[in-house]
Amino acid sequence: MIDDHRHRILHAAARVYAQHGWRGATTRRIAEEAGVNEVTLFRQFGSKDALLDLMLQEAGRIDAAATLPRDPEDPEAELLRWLSAHHRTLRSIRTLMQQMMSDALERPDAAMCASQGPSVAAAALREYVVQLRRRGLLLQPELVSPTEVGAAVTMLMGALFSDAIHRDLMPDMFAQSVEDSLRAYVRIFLRGLGVPPTTVAADAQGDRLSTSTASSTPVSE
Repeated sequence: MIDDHRHRILHAAARVYAQHGWRGATTRRIAEEAGVNEVTLFRQFGSKDALLDLMLQEAGRIDAAATLPRDPEDPEAELLRWLSAHHRTLRSIRTLMQQMMSDALERPDAAMCASQGPSVAAAALREYVVQLRRRGLLLQPELVSPTEVGAAVTMLMGALFSDAIHRDLMPDMFAQSVEDSLRAYVRIFLRGLGVPPTTVAADAQGDRLSTSTASSTPVSE
């Protein structure tokens, strides 16, 4: 029963916060949304701040199955699966994240709580690049500095976050489908690091070139 109350209160807090923001997410509103009394809420979490901080941490948590392999074999496919999982999570909580960004100046500690998930993801991505280097999958590793790796990780995570949170608000900026956009982000990221294209990507490019060549070559009768 305790775990059930805790689960219900956290989900209620997310719904109330997304609609009303930090100030408007009162313990009374959250308790009513969860179908419990305020005494139960305080017994479980101690305070409103502790509840909302935990809710923001939990909201950005990614499925444990969505991890990058320690031994990379197909970087494009592996990164695309990983990025897609993060995109789905961020899309599912986009109204909550938009509200958090509007509260960030007033509640910087809340922004720090919400950023823990993305920070963990960025660290995992940096470690993946280390594994790519160790496996010899970077064509010219001596040309890729740690600073550039950090910048590449930041750019990919920034593109992911912006796409997931702002796609509905700025449709002209995100004209491509989610799948096409995520694949493009991954390919640009890998190209910047000097990772050669996968067989699938190379085959697709070859097919396009073959089609183009065939269409431009006269057919002899």
